[in-house]
Amino acid sequence: MKYSRNAFRLALSLVMIAGISSQCSAQSQDTTAAANAAYQSKDWVTAEKLYGELAQTNPTNPRFWYRLGVSARANGHNEQALNDFQHAQANGLPLALVEFDMACAYSAMGQKGKALETLAEAVKQGYALPDRMSSEPALQSLKSDPRFAELVDKARRNQKPCVYSAENRQFDFWVGEWDVVDASSGVTAGSSRIEKELSECVIWENWTSANTNYAGKSYNVYNPDFKRWEQFWVDNVGGSIHFYGGLKDGVMDFYTDEISQPDGTKLKRHLQFFNLPPDKVRQFSQGSTDGGKTWKVEYDFTYTRRKSASN
Repeated sequence: MKYSRNAFRLALSLVMIAGISSQCSAQSQDTTAAANAAYQSKDWVTAEKLYGELAQTNPTNPRFWYRLGVSARANGHNEQALNDFQHAQANGLPLALVEFDMACAYSAMGQKGKALETLAEAVKQGYALPDRMSSEPALQSLKSDPRFAELVDKARRNQKPCVYSAENRQFDFWVGEWDVVDASSGVTAGSSRIEKELSECVIWENWTSANTNYAGKSYNVYNPDFKRWEQFWVDNVGGSIHFYGGLKDGVMDFYTDEISQPDGTKLKRHLQFFNLPPDKVRQFSQGSTDGGKTWKVEYDFTYTRRKSASN
């Protein structure tokens, strides 16, 4: 997870490259339009010429410098491209983006050691496009070096950090399709579909009650800043609850803060999920109005994994 902020900054930078507009004269805007058209059509000779003009008249615009560098590299002007990328970096583009292209230029110049060093820095800063690394023609000469495969793997982890994070897998036992009953009476309470979303960073609960119209969803995420799990529950009657906690002795253990109630008391909740292999989960909720000295059971549910049609 340590690369997540860098990856976020990189994503913002890609948006910036696509969307920066300079406050230029009408003539400069015409040049910009022509340069963009050449760039999109991969007319690199024209693009390099026009972005060169734009970069000289707008020296603080990182988009112009970056696209000038890409065009120069495509034309085999790698030393010039390195200079252009450095200008782009100096004017706001992050190392993760610029240093990937610089690594390509170094590799094309035959400087494999410098290329790997620069590429490693790009990955360290959050570069997260492993497929592009593997397919980039300028980097093909690096593939025989075992360090390159390691960097591709790290870029893949940057791309989907939650897939490779042990903490993010702690609540996987709750993922599935479930029939839910009250543990004490055996009466059907409802059903729930638990899925992993957003590159497996979010565990998404979809709850439907059996005998009422009540329904709700929860979004469960591991928060690396606080090193804890958090659950955000919302429902169709305007309710919301924020739980936080973590895996303790094999049990997902959540609490809430003390929340003021209409009767003047303050309610603190304790929510637990017990993994009961192979196909059951116990969800146990308690509430306290005396600061956690005593607890009253709110509900005790047993989830049974729904069998697939093939079974």
